[in-house]
Amino acid sequence: MKLIRIPSFLILAIAMLFAGRTRTSSMPAPPPAPAPNFILVAHSGAGDISKAPPEFIESRRTGMVVAIKKGYAILAAGGTSLDAVEATIRSMEDSGLYDSGRGAYYTRDGIPEMDAAIMDGKTLAAGSVAALQHIANPIHLARLVMEKTPHVMLVGTGAERFAESQGIELVSPYYFYNERLWQQYQRAKEKADEDKKKSSAIPDDPMREHGTVGVVALDQHGNLAAGTSTGGTTYKMPGRVGDSPIIGAGTYANNESCAVSGTGIGEFFMRNIVAADICERVRYLHVPLEQAANDVVMKELVDQKGEGGVIALDHQGNVATPFNTTGMITGTVRPDGKIEMKGWSKTAEPEIVSATQ
Repeated sequence: MKLIRIPSFLILAIAMLFAGRTRTSSMPAPPPAPAPNFILVAHSGAGDISKAPPEFIESRRTGMVVAIKKGYAILAAGGTSLDAVEATIRSMEDSGLYDSGRGAYYTRDGIPEMDAAIMDGKTLAAGSVAALQHIANPIHLARLVMEKTPHVMLVGTGAERFAESQGIELVSPYYFYNERLWQQYQRAKEKADEDKKKSSAIPDDPMREHGTVGVVALDQHGNLAAGTSTGGTTYKMPGRVGDSPIIGAGTYANNESCAVSGTGIGEFFMRNIVAADICERVRYLHVPLEQAANDVVMKELVDQKGEGGVIALDHQGNVATPFNTTGMITGTVRPDGKIEMKGWSKTAEPEIVSATQ
């Protein structure tokens, strides 16, 4: 019988092939991919809404849910925190329900003036605008300042000329007309005339509600962003600019620490650089986000009689929403699609709303 000689290199190759298959079949399956982690938190202003009718509070909650759903959809699809922040705020600006965009408060001249800011926690890029009278979506213009100019802030007519150069149509002041806010303006004007207040004083607002809107977000890439949009305080002096467009005062984001959007009496937030202070406590003192936010809002601001609140979010997904007023409506959504609405009073039980229905 003739023997067939098989080359040794072929025997070795066959042995290695079978050994590889055996090892592969015995290896455990790779671990499942981690679940996406993203969070979005929104607020619609801190103040005293205890005397507001139930339908007023309900309309604000409903408007926030609509807006938060837009931001959630972007984050769930793997979009950026910047896109989610802008989309959520634009929705609230368009609604006319808040002191931003179409619902901006009137100045003493009877014309709304709006401010906004947005910041990228990954790059520290930021854009802000102030004293706008003809821009429907100030938050969008703030982002264009960030992305299309070498500057951080543009104001007034200069900002509006830039808007036109970017294809944004200027709107008439009548676009912002709101009957409820016009009546509020008239009451404030009458009170100022009666009391003969000094030009620098701000008349008391009987409802003391501040409808500034703000959003902070963490996307699936681990990047933070923050944005804020406002019409300022009721019956403010023309040209008055609050904290919302001031980077570090009412708006701040840094991946190394946190993202913050503030609401309240802006002068106190500017004097105390509230947003940046919270983030720097997290970054350099290594204190938990909640402690940092509480120490600033519930201690330092309270000691100075500074009304307001913040929403804050760190890169680990921790959230803080302290406020020293009677109310600050907030909404928080995570990957499970459940929006937690709370804050219309200190004792209100949170409500859960679906972000996918």
